[in-house]
Amino acid sequence: MKLFSTRKPRSFRRVSIYTDESRDRIQKLVEDVKREQGDTPASDVPYDTDKFRGTFINYTPRAQKHKEGGSKLGWPVIIALIFALIVIWRFLLTGMR
Repeated sequence: MKLFSTRKPRSFRRVSIYTDESRDRIQKLVEDVKREQGDTPASDVPYDTDKFRGTFINYTPRAQKHKEGGSKLGWPVIIALIFALIVIWRFLLTGMR
């Protein structure tokens, strides 16, 4: 029954009309041959990825707080909560007297 089924959206097909695939393929083959011969280094990328590492955190205050933050509760508060839970558990097991 077609009433309750949803249609699949059309898939995206990008048709690039301003590039020459054969030229790009030949250029890639030339770069591969140069890399195999040792003329160019293996990690020949147009930008340095290490330069961008960690820059997102510098511009977002929420990410900075998350990175700097740790446990907001201190050890004394955690110990007091554990002690309170043990006392409540003891009263529940033995009954109120």
